[in-house]
Amino acid sequence: MTTPEPTPSIAELEAQECRLVLPRFTHDDAWTLGSLLVEMARERQAPVAIDIHRAGQQLFHAALPGSAPDNDAWIARKRRVVERYNSASYLVGARHRAKGTTFEASSRLDPDTYAAHGGSFPITVEGAGVIGAVTVSGLPQLEDHELVVEALERFLNLP
Repeated sequence: MTTPEPTPSIAELEAQECRLVLPRFTHDDAWTLGSLLVEMARERQAPVAIDIHRAGQQLFHAALPGSAPDNDAWIARKRRVVERYNSASYLVGARHRAKGTTFEASSRLDPDTYAAHGGSFPITVEGAGVIGAVTVSGLPQLEDHELVVEALERFLNLP
């Protein structure tokens, strides 16, 4: 039995957002990042759906074997959290948990519309701020989050 990785701290999650800032984000970049995520998920046999939105437009979507229509609903709910808070969906949930509450209890937002669960990460462009979100759904929430972070690190050629 393996020991689960420790949950990242709020400071670590915030540092990820500061580090994973793109110089630009084009339609071609969405294809490249989305394709990278598909490749990574296939290598891991991860039953996920992957989505990239920019400025309200879906630029990439893929549903891998084992994913389900519910994953698309989770993607939309997690992406709305990023769009509303300009932060990763996992970080938003972690901030609420750190206050001894839940996102659902304290945000007063419809849980059928918003989900502060891991897997949606802001697409932040230098000089423009948050312009979209890249989202994965199908794994436990921390694994969804980590898959997106790892893909962005590879996309940016970060160690």
